[in-house]
Amino acid sequence: MLGKLLNQFNNPNLKAISGLDATFLYIDSPTSPMHVGSVAVIEGNLEFETFRKIIQSRIHMIPKFRKRLVYVPLSIDYPYWVDDPNFDIDLHLQHIALPKPGGWKELRKTASQIFSEPLDQSRPLWSFTFVEGLDDVPQVPKGSVAIISKIHHVAIDGMAGAGMMSLIFDFSPEKQPIPDPKPFKPQPLPNEISMVMKSALSFAQQPLKFPKLITQTLQASIKTGMLTRIQRSELPTAPFTAPPTPLNGIISSRRKWNTAILDLQRIKKLKNIMGTTLNDVMLAFCAGALRRYLLEKKKLPHKPLVAMVPISTRTEGEKSDDNQISSMLIQIATNIEDPIERLEAIHENTVRGKIYQKAVGAKTLANMAEVVPFGIANQAARLYSRFQISEMHNPMFNVTITNVPGPNFPLYLNGHKLLSV
Repeated sequence: MLGKLLNQFNNPNLKAISGLDATFLYIDSPTSPMHVGSVAVIEGNLEFETFRKIIQSRIHMIPKFRKRLVYVPLSIDYPYWVDDPNFDIDLHLQHIALPKPGGWKELRKTASQIFSEPLDQSRPLWSFTFVEGLDDVPQVPKGSVAIISKIHHVAIDGMAGAGMMSLIFDFSPEKQPIPDPKPFKPQPLPNEISMVMKSALSFAQQPLKFPKLITQTLQASIKTGMLTRIQRSELPTAPFTAPPTPLNGIISSRRKWNTAILDLQRIKKLKNIMGTTLNDVMLAFCAGALRRYLLEKKKLPHKPLVAMVPISTRTEGEKSDDNQISSMLIQIATNIEDPIERLEAIHENTVRGKIYQKAVGAKTLANMAEVVPFGIANQAARLYSRFQISEMHNPMFNVTITNVPGPNFPLYLNGHKLLSV
């Protein structure tokens, strides 16, 4: 009996999620599901069964696609990733036809419905919907297909998602033989006693993390103070100073997905002329759209909206599939009418945010999540949502704007070119 417990205790299959990953579980709810979505358009008449075989043959390269979460009794530790002994790929792949005439309108509506539905947290946290019948989409060959993906943010961040594309798609336009899937031999599920033992050790080690975190925080505060004096710059935007807007009220589970196609080369020319970054230009585009929308609704606040901008903290060559992100709060100058002046203001704000991030250390902010007990944080998040406390204070931020670079070379799926994602 003791031997079995020790084996379970040292079980490499029993891996707790990180504190940063856990934040996406704290804030997950039926009206705010924390999945990441994408719509990939693939030319040609790719068949569903071929797509299914491709995913089957490559799924072993994405371990979390066959793992699910188990929760520790009494929530004394973060949930654990374990192999799902009942994994069935057909529970994660759907096959549907786009309603006629098969244009952008029908694709947008279909994607919106799919993104509105939460993932089943008793299973691996992903789904792919194969959509055939794109017969009336401009610049897309008739009969093309779309792959609508949903992956919970606890399992993946933006850069890891971009990297995952290279595992699913091919670099060659030539059709390749699809290998047989590798056998899946799931590790036994842990018993509650071994989970409690492992979690108790982790819980006991939590206080040991405080001295290091306090030291990092003090060093960051000193660095920030020195930088603001030397460079005579202001501190970046503080949380909960964003103006109230209709975007920040209580929401339903309904989501609306839309898309716009922009010429990347024109964006690069603009950022070079203005001496800004591509990310600054994208923020300015979004700010202009938000300003126009709120003006039409007669709800534009005098203060500028604040965007939460995720930033990757992955180092070169880092292989971890955990979330490796931090964030900046950026005023996006929606109070400025002139688009050029707006872009310049956004650039100044992002530079200031990056200086602060460099001083604090992007991972210092993420490390703070590691010292918060899961049970306490999870319950606090539920009470916050249940009693609608967000209605009692200014928003932490108004919108999230993220910019994830895609591949700068063509990708294919069994000889069919990826047109957009």
